[in-house]
Amino acid sequence: MLIRPELQMLRSDDAPQRTAQRAVVSALHVWRTKGDGAEVEAELARFHRGAALEDLPLMRALFDPDCTRANRFLGDLIMPLLHQIAKEPLAQSPLRHSTSDVSTAIVVARCATSALTLHCTSGAGLSRQPEAETASFFPAETWERVLAGSAEATQVRLAQVRPDSADLEHVTIRLGEGDVRHRNGRDEALLVRSVPTKLVQLRLQRRTDTLQPVRQYRLADGALVHQAAGTPRDSRLELTAALLGRMKRRDAAPMLAAMAEERGSDGLRWQVLRECLALNTATGFGTLATIADRADDSLRQPAMALRATLIAMHPELQELVSCPV
Repeated sequence: MLIRPELQMLRSDDAPQRTAQRAVVSALHVWRTKGDGAEVEAELARFHRGAALEDLPLMRALFDPDCTRANRFLGDLIMPLLHQIAKEPLAQSPLRHSTSDVSTAIVVARCATSALTLHCTSGAGLSRQPEAETASFFPAETWERVLAGSAEATQVRLAQVRPDSADLEHVTIRLGEGDVRHRNGRDEALLVRSVPTKLVQLRLQRRTDTLQPVRQYRLADGALVHQAAGTPRDSRLELTAALLGRMKRRDAAPMLAAMAEERGSDGLRWQVLRECLALNTATGFGTLATIADRADDSLRQPAMALRATLIAMHPELQELVSCPV
């Protein structure tokens, strides 16, 4: 293994590494506390609380196709960081980022579930990927501005949604420098199909519903192939409930019953109800009956159907709780 002299020196003294990192962090701090950096973070906080894009001067300018402020805005952030990294190659970007063979994303600013990010899609990397077979619909509003490059994409819309499938509408579109697009991810998805060289976009996104799940449909026939919790918290709770079920923790049944009766994500509530039924039939069936009898509960219809099915299969369950079917 070849270890460069610069890295060998860090084994005995990491002071140069720490000094280099402080320099890039300082450059970012200057941007965030003065001028556009301070302004965009203040506006993003308002945007996250529900403010319209039209009421936020800087953000509106960044996504105005007739305004060139976006390039200057990003240059004031990126160029000082690149200057410091050029002087100290061992320094790391202080901005949260991720990269793969296909794309690189840099988080410019974030406030809870709202974020302003810079995306670069590699045409060469994308060409090596298999053709997309599904489209995911995410409960979020998204604005995208093409800063450089071009692409061919498919716009997929949900025309009609059923419990296990949907009717999809497909439209082929071209993306070019200066294009600005807005979409509601609940009923619209955008699939980038091909990029001649690269595609650089500025993206602004805001979650609109933390209770609605992310749904993935097959493009060929509209079948629902996957559904995921709308938030990391719900995902963790679903995994925890599943683990308690596999561990056969009967003592967890009352807690799961209480979670199922709470108002919140339907997906999470249904999952913990199923685990509760498996761990303790009496507790779970009583909770199922309670939900089925709530006139305003979003899970009432599936709960009534499951209750009727279970009683038909196991008539003795009728004795656990008085419930008309």
